[in-house]
Amino acid sequence: MLRQRAAINAAIRDFFCCREVLEVETPLLGRYSVTDPHMNAVSADNPLSCAEDSVSARYFLQTSPEYAMKRLLAAGSGAIFQICKAFRAGELGSRHNPEFTLLEWYRPGFDHHELMTELAALIAALIPGSHCRRCSYAELFEQHFALNPHRASCHELERVARQHVDVQMHSEDRDDWLHLLIGSIEGQLGHGEALFIYDYPASQAALAKITYNASGDPVAERFELYAGGIELANGYHELSDASELRQRFTRDRQLRAQLGRVDIDIDESLMAAMASGLPACAGVALGLDRLMMLALGLGRIEEVLSFSADNA
Repeated sequence: MLRQRAAINAAIRDFFCCREVLEVETPLLGRYSVTDPHMNAVSADNPLSCAEDSVSARYFLQTSPEYAMKRLLAAGSGAIFQICKAFRAGELGSRHNPEFTLLEWYRPGFDHHELMTELAALIAALIPGSHCRRCSYAELFEQHFALNPHRASCHELERVARQHVDVQMHSEDRDDWLHLLIGSIEGQLGHGEALFIYDYPASQAALAKITYNASGDPVAERFELYAGGIELANGYHELSDASELRQRFTRDRQLRAQLGRVDIDIDESLMAAMASGLPACAGVALGLDRLMMLALGLGRIEEVLSFSADNA
């Protein structure tokens, strides 16, 4: 497994070298983390302060290198990639480990469709004979649930969800029901050939741009890649408007407060970089451990790790 993993890492580096995408490194330990209300970062002591200083002592192990890589893009790095460790608290299971490996890259001048094409080429290079197809979020819901996820009411989504899932949840949030519905079919996605799902609801834009689809519905220019029922990657046509980004971060913090989660300050270093000018680009994060599972035909993440969290 170690030899196969090393070979895949070498092949990834060859892939990007041939495309003149620069390999970079960014800090694993930083002053800020993501404001995403559904993500829990691993906190750590501030290495620059004394232990008694409880206010300034908190640093974070990064959930992804996204913010630091965007600072490099704004500084003029051009196309970049990184293979690095990332950390998320409370994630342990057959597909999750609190410490995991990400491949993340950014392509100035690309949109999310062009990045899907490049990701498909990478998958084909790493797993010969593999193929990818594409399906919009709306098409997926129409095929499986006979509804338009961008226009269905919360009541309609709840009714359909209860037909497919035994759930006790009560929510007035459309996204709660959308997440539940897509989760109910996740294991069916990407068998035979990997599946790109693109143009998510605008309410799930995260850090992606928002546009309108052919039906006039607002959609997020983002995609996810599934293979063998497992989510492998999440990509965006990146939001470059610093003002809009601050508004989204502020909404995230408000939702974190409603959920009783630890508040996360807005990363002002990222905001300064965004204000200076993030180039039009697309970016994607690919879970390398899960890709290794797929490539090697293994069912549990610890089978592709040298040491899992309970043995670290």
